[in-house]
Amino acid sequence: MKKIWPVVVWVGVCEAAGLAATPFTASAIPAWYATLAKPSFSPPNWVFGPVWTTLYFLMGLAAWLVWKKHKSLALFYLQLALNFLWSLLFFGLHSPILGLVDIIFLWTFILLTINQFKKVSRPAAYLLLPYLLWVSFAAILNLAIVILN
Repeated sequence: MKKIWPVVVWVGVCEAAGLAATPFTASAIPAWYATLAKPSFSPPNWVFGPVWTTLYFLMGLAAWLVWKKHKSLALFYLQLALNFLWSLLFFGLHSPILGLVDIIFLWTFILLTINQFKKVSRPAAYLLLPYLLWVSFAAILNLAIVILN
């Protein structure tokens, strides 16, 4: 039982990062975000919650795999902070352009984190690939929103 607690904590930390952004997103989605012009490939709003919950879970598992080998998680923390900051900028400040700037940095630091994790644990690096793919899609969506608005 003691071996499972570190996994639970790491997953919890990542899920908490997502939950911390909820006040910015929850109020903006039905009001401000609903008024934005979005591209045809924009998924319905209900897709984002399950996708992000899954991605935060995978991120937590990846962080745990690296943490248990006593390796640095500085890049991981930085990308997690940039992840949170995106919600604040895009939804909280209603600024797709600032969100776009942030998501470019976020994407870069996810890639750097994957490269760092690969040196410690290949499974940890692989667990972050869906995150990188989703953020790639989100960056394209963010860019399209900037262009359309």
